[in-house]
Order: sequence, then structure tokens, then C-alpha cells
Amino acid sequence: MEIYKMSEEEKKYLEKYNISSYERPSIAADIAVFSILPDGDNHNIRKLPQKALKILLIKRANYPYKDSWALPGGFCHPSEDVYETARRELFEETSVKDAYMNHLGIFGEIGRDPRGWIISNSFLALLDGENCKLRAGTDAWEARWFSVDVLAQELNREAYGDRIRIETKYTLTLKCDETDTILSSEIMEYKEFCNYHEKNRLELPENHGIAFDHAKIILSGIKNLRYYAENDARIIFDFMPEKFTLTQLQNAFELVLTRKLLPANFRRKIMEYVIETDEILEGNGYRPAKLFKRNVEAFYTTQKTS
Repeated sequence: MEIYKMSEEEKKYLEKYNISSYERPSIAADIAVFSILPDGDNHNIRKLPQKALKILLIKRANYPYKDSWALPGGFCHPSEDVYETARRELFEETSVKDAYMNHLGIFGEIGRDPRGWIISNSFLALLDGENCKLRAGTDAWEARWFSVDVLAQELNREAYGDRIRIETKYTLTLKCDETDTILSSEIMEYKEFCNYHEKNRLELPENHGIAFDHAKIILSGIKNLRYYAENDARIIFDFMPEKFTLTQLQNAFELVLTRKLLPANFRRKIMEYVIETDEILEGNGYRPAKLFKRNVEAFYTTQKTS
């Protein structure tokens, strides 16, 4: 970063400036980390392992929300920007590094944290969860993967003039097979379109076991992930190992989008992004399949933000 050069007049102004005259919030980073991982009973060797979209949560060791589950995260240090905070906290609490990460949103609603005025910069992170080792840090008892289920119910829609208001209830359910833990939240979304612009507000009328307002962040992460899966195929590759089958890749898209895709249409959509290798994936009970890898030249023609 280029060092800013101040004029003498500006230096004199700053000598008298008192930043403590204004109340300042604490700045935090919270990370919604998603992966595609095995789910349920996978002992049938004649079938490909069943997988699910999962999110990484930590069990809080300290107050507030002690023993509740939360997203990995923590407070910004003066010497780092918020992206550095997110990557540091993710590694400290879970040992996860080198994940795809992108800014998701800012959550600063009054009362979101009982400790005081704390603004959260939230991030969306994607990784191949089967190739990482989790650990809990000083602020967490443990780190676990939870399967994700979201049910949307539109409750009201009003249109008048150039305005449209939509009220939707989302039921978020998170399940951990390892501990038989079930978490749930009800999130209300109030969306208004006016003058070709959208306003969006989330409220949390019911919350069971998920700390702070992290259910809102999780829902925002899921919706963001689905949007990019529809509009930019590249993001889903961040769930994949270095080499993968087209069936594994299609399954990842289907889990994110929560619908089946026609194989022929899917392959036409993604073939420019993959290169066939000379290797195959063999299983005890299913047909061998060709392995592919990313076509880096096509993949980064338009660089993703990360």
C-alpha cells in the first residue's frame, strides 16, 4: 500500500483531532464455511457414498452463549485488515487454511451481541472438507460439521405501483451426525423492490442453539452460494479435490441447488472448465469413472474475487 503523504496543514489538523470524541464499535469477522461431505449410512459398497452440504460450527467455551454453537470468528487486531482476521481466526479455531473466501455482508444490528456494540464482517468460505483436519482453539470446546436444511415459505406478497413487498419465512435446521445435535432457527425475510432497487431485512424470531445472530449469516451464506452456483459454475469447484469425476461435480451442484440436473445439460455447461486425465476412480461395487481436473486457462479467464 502506498504511504499517504500529508501536507503540513493536514498534520496540524490531525494533532488536534481527538478520535475518542466518537464512540467506536469493536470489529469482528465471522466465517460461514461450507463443504460437501459424507452423510448418513455409507456402508453399501455397491453405491456411491451419499453426501450432503455441511457447515462448520464451533461450540463456544466462554460467555456469552457458552455451550452454544457458532460460526468460527473473532475480533480484528489493529495490525490487520478484516480479511486477515477471517483467515487467522479460521485457522486458529479449526486448523483450516487456504479456503476460498469472499466477503458476504456486514451485520451490525443493535443488540446482536450482549457484550456491546460489535459489528461483524461475515465471509463465505468453501473447501474440500475431506482433506482438512479440524481442531478447536481457545474460544471453542470443539469444531463439528453440520448438515444444512433450509425450508422457505412465502407468507405474503403485495404489489402496488412500482413497489413489491415479499415476506418469507425460512426454517433453518442444522444436524451433526457425530453428536446427534440438532439446531434450528426461524428467520423472517422482508424484501422490498422499489425504483428497481432491492431492500432486504432479516429478523430472528426463533433461535435454538445457534449463538448471536449467526443463523442470519448462515442463511445469507446459503443464498449467496446458491446464487453463484446458478450464475458462475466455477465456485462449486472449490468443493472438489484436485481430481474428481463429473458425477461427483454434478452431485455437488445438486446439493447446493437442492434439485436434480440433467447430465447432458450439466456437462455442456461445465466442460470448458475441466480437462480429462488418464486416471480413473475405481470402486468395489460401482462402475469405474474417468477423473477430471480444472482447466486453469479457462477457469481464470475472468478471475474470481477471493
